[in-house]
Amino acid sequence: QVQLVESGGGLVQAGGSLRLSCAASRSIFSINAMGWYRQAPGKQRELVAVITSNGNSNYADSVKGRFTISRDNAKNTVYLQMNSLKSEDTAVYYCNAVPPSWNKGYWGQGTQVTVSS
Repeated sequence: QVQLVESGGGLVQAGGSLRLSCAASRSIFSINAMGWYRQAPGKQRELVAVITSNGNSNYADSVKGRFTISRDNAKNTVYLQMNSLKSEDTAVYYCNAVPPSWNKGYWGQGTQVTVSS
């Protein structure tokens, strides 16, 4: 099991940017895919960005072209650069392995992102 600590969230105006960080308790080098998930009030948690160990990335249609995921295996950290933020991006953001079952059901505390219109 890998423990994860998300940070970097906050309150931002629509059109603004934030950079989220996810620090892992041990090496993520062996984890094939890491992702950022989000959960808005009253909605199910959804996967918004994935990055594989060789650097390939994929995005949900709702964030494509605005969000960029990256990983630094040497620092055991995954990042999410979020640009052109919209009110519908408001959610708690989590990082985890993809699929999350790889991490035995563990979830960190997440980081709140609130976008004001």
